[in-house]
Amino acid sequence: MDDVYGKREEKSLKLKNGLVQVYHGNGKGKSTAAFGLAFRAAGQGLMVCIIQFMKASVEESGEAKAVASTGNIDLYRFGRSFIEYPRPSSEEVAREVSEGLKFAEKAVTSGKYSLVILDEINVAIHLKVAEVEDVIRVVIAKNPEVEMVLTGRYPPVEIIDIADLVTEMKMVKHPFDRGVKARKGIDY
Repeated sequence: MDDVYGKREEKSLKLKNGLVQVYHGNGKGKSTAAFGLAFRAAGQGLMVCIIQFMKASVEESGEAKAVASTGNIDLYRFGRSFIEYPRPSSEEVAREVSEGLKFAEKAVTSGKYSLVILDEINVAIHLKVAEVEDVIRVVIAKNPEVEMVLTGRYPPVEIIDIADLVTEMKMVKHPFDRGVKARKGIDY
């Protein structure tokens, strides 16, 4: 049996041609696909930055717990979720999302990361707590060797147009429609 985990390469891999990807649609799996890419990239030695926008409690998130056990994935959260109680105001969330976009611009230009994921940024635009122009400015500012992923439903046409790869997750059937609640380890 080969020991595939015992000897890891210490140097950080760099990309030569970073692209822009968008994962959107009404189906399940947008953030999950982005996290899958993050783990694949980390496994190959790339440094990864995941910036989540408007996500509920990170402490309960299985993916956040998995990231904590990985040495080369950094996870940050900006903008509280509207499902939290007490519900934050749109102005508060917009201010927090704006801070997140400033942080994202530093991440894509710092030279530290090869993959930067803006998780649920399309929803932030849709809910008008982020401006599409600000997101596009971050995309344009990225170093050419940085791969970037933008996730969430309802991406504006400007985001679709600037992307190199666009994947739409389409819901065909979902157990939530039968009253099945979110399951720990599967849905969060």
